[in-house]
Amino acid sequence: MRSILFLAAFLAPVAAQDWPQFLGPTRNGVYTGQGSEPAVQLWKKPIGAGFSAPVVAQGKLIVFFREGGKEKVEAWEPDTGKRIWSYSYATNYRDDFGFDEGPRSAPLVDAGRIYTCGAEGQLHAVNLADGKKVWSEDLMSKFRVRKGFFGAVCAPIVDGNAVMVNAGGANAGIVAFDKNNGKVLWTATSDEASYSSPLIATLGGWKRALFFTRAGLVDLDPASGKVRHTFAWRSRSMASVNAATPVVSGDLLFLSASYATGAIAFDVKGDQYKKLWSSDDVLSNHYSTSVERNGMLYGFHGRQEEGQELRCVDWRTGKVRWSAGGMGAGTVTLAGDTLLILREGGEMVAAKADPAQFRALAKRQLLDATVRAYPALAAGRLFLRNENSIACWQLK
Repeated sequence: MRSILFLAAFLAPVAAQDWPQFLGPTRNGVYTGQGSEPAVQLWKKPIGAGFSAPVVAQGKLIVFFREGGKEKVEAWEPDTGKRIWSYSYATNYRDDFGFDEGPRSAPLVDAGRIYTCGAEGQLHAVNLADGKKVWSEDLMSKFRVRKGFFGAVCAPIVDGNAVMVNAGGANAGIVAFDKNNGKVLWTATSDEASYSSPLIATLGGWKRALFFTRAGLVDLDPASGKVRHTFAWRSRSMASVNAATPVVSGDLLFLSASYATGAIAFDVKGDQYKKLWSSDDVLSNHYSTSVERNGMLYGFHGRQEEGQELRCVDWRTGKVRWSAGGMGAGTVTLAGDTLLILREGGEMVAAKADPAQFRALAKRQLLDATVRAYPALAAGRLFLRNENSIACWQLK
């Protein structure tokens, strides 16, 4: 009975919260709900290929996937999974390593528009209300972007009138488009695209767009594209990737990558970046982003294919408070004081975000393997997907 109740025991939401983009409302993997009633699975249905996380906004579940030779953006009813509208366009993406050939990045909903970036770097803007196309741009063609290992993965981000992506082109490593018409507003750097999604944050007293590119950190003014600070942080291995999103809390910044790269923490004031610590033996994130609570970082350490540990790390000192093995790989979302650990095998583990010890509260199998997309939590529901299906739970 305890395993049946565990989702509701820790996840009943505030009434109006949406999950409109990758990693939630503020792109930090944090959900603000709490509660005590049982969760009921409302529906489960097939979905096309892709690792794209679902998002929820204004009473619509937005899903992004591939069927045949088309990438599709669809709006569904959150309560039933019934399709409201569908928008699609042709794709020829082929994965060189035999992985899923659907889109990788999550949609972004802002001011009545949905922005998506497909596996071939096709950036599209459509209306949330009816799925009608507003504009589109082919990043690979326009900016002469090479394919890379796993296609385009960067989830777009919006600030003001600009929608920004790590495009990866020469003199167009980072590009901002007018979100209303697709006109290029500015370009910055020649950094190749990584698999990390950017973050808009006020850090050290300044509003910043933070991109973790293939080369490292780029801190720029989101309004003008002026680069304020760069910090090289990447593996010497050509086979490496930077994939986790930067984490910000107050004046602290955390970057992490695998492939013998490791993590680094900064205290930031204006244009001054004070290094607190760095190590490859503390919290090296392969593809999932860590979450923060009360000055502690919680995330997966190590390479996905070699086995990972879930860890709690003191942000300011880099001290490992605890490690929990046997988890495999997965993602971590924070709901109140509870870690929601979604393992690649489809099992969700609820555990207290407690720096003193790892305390698993309950476990439950939610989907079949393989689950790599982040879940979405919104309006009293939990949505998650694997490679061929998506499911919804009501949190009463």
